[in-house]
Amino acid sequence: MDLLPDGSRLRSDSTSSSESQGSRSKTILRQRLSELMTCIEDMSSDDEAGEEVSRTLDEAFQLCARLLPTDAFRLHMVTWNVATAEPLEDVASLLQLNDQPSIDLYVIGLQEVNATPVRFISDLIAEDSWSHLFMDTLGPKGFVKVTSVRMQGLLLLVFAKMMHLPFIRNIQTTYTRTGIFGYWGNKGAVSVRFSFYGHMMCFLNCHLAAHMHNALQRVDEFEYILETQDFDIFDTPHVLDHKVVFWFGDLNFRIEDHGLHFVRSSINGGRLNLLWSKDQLIMMKKKEPFLQEFDEGPLNFKPTYKFDRKADSYDSSGKKRKPAWTDRILWRIKPKSLPSEEDDDDDEKASTSPDDGQEEYPIMVTQNTYTSVMSYGVSDHKPVIGNFTLELRKYFDTQLVDLTPVGEWSADQNALLTYTILEDFMSSTWDWIGLYKVGFKSASDYETFVWVRENELPEVNEVIEKSVVKDDLPLLSGEYVLGYYSTNLNSIVGLSDNFQILESKRAAMEGLVSKDINGIDK
Repeated sequence: MDLLPDGSRLRSDSTSSSESQGSRSKTILRQRLSELMTCIEDMSSDDEAGEEVSRTLDEAFQLCARLLPTDAFRLHMVTWNVATAEPLEDVASLLQLNDQPSIDLYVIGLQEVNATPVRFISDLIAEDSWSHLFMDTLGPKGFVKVTSVRMQGLLLLVFAKMMHLPFIRNIQTTYTRTGIFGYWGNKGAVSVRFSFYGHMMCFLNCHLAAHMHNALQRVDEFEYILETQDFDIFDTPHVLDHKVVFWFGDLNFRIEDHGLHFVRSSINGGRLNLLWSKDQLIMMKKKEPFLQEFDEGPLNFKPTYKFDRKADSYDSSGKKRKPAWTDRILWRIKPKSLPSEEDDDDDEKASTSPDDGQEEYPIMVTQNTYTSVMSYGVSDHKPVIGNFTLELRKYFDTQLVDLTPVGEWSADQNALLTYTILEDFMSSTWDWIGLYKVGFKSASDYETFVWVRENELPEVNEVIEKSVVKDDLPLLSGEYVLGYYSTNLNSIVGLSDNFQILESKRAAMEGLVSKDINGIDK
């Protein structure tokens, strides 16, 4: 794979695109402290001087707060038009499972998943085969499927390390049809939005109109998707309301003007830069202001379409389509709100004033890798991966619910657990607590569950006991965790520490033996 050198890493942030927030804040902090010392030296008994000292101190303390350490998280994204192919046996290189530092979030967008009527109906009953492949691969590595959304051949999957689950909240999905007059979902978009440690993020997997002459239609479709998709969240009802948006998929933009021979010779000669100026998406970004808000890394990898299947050679059929970068990953940091006429125009003051929380809680996006994975040949598209670092200051780092298993657990006796609501949220009597084996694949992959107290909602900090019937507990020993699932937030909002369930006496009587699969007892 062609990896971007360190010097080519792209970085965007929610407060400044030209210098790091930390160094800028430190400079301003020094200025404010200098002003404070001047005020103290000149201070008299009049109220005006006192107010000036108070104001300067407030600003200095705000800047100090901004200098608190931020956390870095790794996001790995995949987009792949699989052209109705069946899943592979090995997707390790696609997911970079051994990447260091380790990955925190996976977002996988597929297009043209097999969606024949019979197949699509069967996938509605159970997870589709591609979802199973990624869940089976990532589950033993400690990743849990957060959510997924499918519209015909479009599929979007989100996975996270188990430790992050209580801090991924307000999960919602939606979709937009654009193909065949909007009735059949062969083209369009599926999206997922959620709050990640308080930062609003949206992921948009698109499959736009095909063919060279439809560049303007592709832009119109994307604009239509942005206008029509909405979420039942008061502060981020639309895609572009989110602090970070990732736009990716088979966007279908082609290379204009250049002939087939020139395109192929440029690729074979490693002169990809000769093709960039005629890439339709790059051209459209120069014309369309709303597209200019999206960043993309350099196209330092070969065009990903159209290949002969099970080969690294471009289309050798009679059509001999020109290669193109149809498969892309872009991102957008929400621009700062324009100041109103009433705001002070002083740049120094504006740089220290909060803007919808972006100044106090900035988020920075750095692209580490943007490339294709040429080794996969089941489709006429090559998959594209993007690896990012998200640097952010958490809005919160405490779970909404505390869970504790009480005493020893085994299937020889009823078990006891306690849960405590640590912070007021939209809890419901339809919430439930699942018992999960470590390595579980999704919130529904529980061994058993119990409903929360049904007669009344709990008070904050109230300790509530629930029992689990012994007949519902696993007979064999293993490592488990309790998870509190909120039906209103559509997510697990509390996890217990990992704990052991002891082997039951009944297990030996029934001749059951634990099996170790990928380091996890089964």
